[in-house]
Order: sequence, then C-alpha cells, then structure tokens
Amino acid sequence: MTDATENTSVSDALGQCLPYLRRYARALTGSQTSGDAFAAAALEAILVDRSMLDGMDVRTGIFKVLYGIWSSAGAPIEEGETGPRARAQKHLAKLTNHSREALLLHTIEGFSFGEVGEIINVDEQEASQLVQIARREMADSVMGSVMIIEDEAIIAMDIESIVADMGHRVTGIARTRDEAIKLGKADVPDLILADIQLADNSSGIDAVNDLLADLGHRPVIFITAFPERLLTGDKPEPAFLISKPYSVDQVVSAVSQAMFFSSTETLNS
Repeated sequence: MTDATENTSVSDALGQCLPYLRRYARALTGSQTSGDAFAAAALEAILVDRSMLDGMDVRTGIFKVLYGIWSSAGAPIEEGETGPRARAQKHLAKLTNHSREALLLHTIEGFSFGEVGEIINVDEQEASQLVQIARREMADSVMGSVMIIEDEAIIAMDIESIVADMGHRVTGIARTRDEAIKLGKADVPDLILADIQLADNSSGIDAVNDLLADLGHRPVIFITAFPERLLTGDKPEPAFLISKPYSVDQVVSAVSQAMFFSSTETLNS
C-alpha cells in the first residue's frame, strides 16, 4: 500500500469515527461546544502527527488522543463560572479518577475493557474495576425527575422502568409534540429523554426546543437509530445521545451523566 493510499484510508476511518468522538466528548463536558472543541483538537493532533496511531486501530487511537487532551486540560471550567457545568464539576470531583470516562467508553461507545484500558492507560482489570466503581458512585450521586417523550409504548415502558429503578421520578410519558409540551409545563422535569420521530410525525427535537424555550436550560438525552445525523457539529445538537437499539447500561450511563449537568436546583445530591 502506498503512503498516499494509506493516508486516504486513515482519513476515511477518522471521518467515520468523528461523530462518535463528538458524542463522547460532549458527554464528558456536558456541552456541544466544549465537546466538539476537544474532538476537533484530537483530530487536528492526529492529522499533524499520524504516528500517534501507531500500534492501534484508528478508532481506539483517536479516542486515546482525545482522552490524553482531556486529561491534560483537567476538565477545565471557566474562571468565575457558576452555571450548570460548575455545579457538575463539584459532583465530578467526588468521583474516582478516570471512572466516569471509562464508563462512557464502555457503555456508550462500546469499547471492551481491554480497549478502555488502552485508551486511558491502565490494564484491562483496572478498566473493568473503574467501570464498576463509576456505576456505583454515579448511581448514588444525583436523583431527579425525568420526562420521557416516546411514541412506542413498549420502548416507553422499558425506559420508564430503567429510570425508575435508578431511583429517579418519572413525570410521565408523552407520545406527541403537543403532549410533551403539555406534560412538561404541568410537571417540570430535571431531565428530558426524547425519541426523534414521534407518533403524529412530529419531531422530538421540536418538542424539546419548545420545552426548553419555556422551561429554560436542562439536560436532554435523545434516542435515535441514526446518531451520526445528530453529531455533525454544524448546528445546535444534543450533548447526550443514545443509539437504537439501546442497552440498559447505555440508558443508565447516559441518564447518570446528564443528571450531573442539570441546571435545576431540585436535584438531591
């Protein structure tokens, strides 16, 4: 294989990984803007020095580079910031080092414990332990209320069960945009969990945007079979995203992560 062909192959692989790198970085920071900046920095670093990927497949390599940049930056919060990310940082400071990052890599991005260890520079056993620690610590950290926007009854009931088993209060389930707006105003949630396509062909994104305009900022998790369509970085997009079909672990992890970045004062921590 020629150098030009190899470079093209690596560039293509990086392009395929980028949407999911954005998802990971956004979940780490609780912000599309900050997450996308970290993802861009990782991509730029590799494009300058392809040797960063030596000995690894491209997907593992680019996540390892991102993790290195994130760790070096120390998950910075702007000086004097008092918003949701600052409050989240206080919660995060109570967690075991590297555990939340490992949990995201394993449950949301689907890396094996061995791959997680390679990315965060620990052995496979320690990576497994960090994920288990994160599950315990995050499950005990923040409780709140969750609104579900989902038109498929079986999926809605499944999500409701998962969220309730975590100890959160489910405010209700909405099947359409209009139902979502009515429910959200009647019982204001700390977190919104929404499907993209709803029963009356309305959009879960539109429903969420309407709710946020009335209720103010709060974390949102979108569920979609086509995550790459919402991870382009070209417009306002979600910080938290679950792919269909989802696992229980993915829902638990995403809800726990998103709760850390709630801007409301009703959470119990």
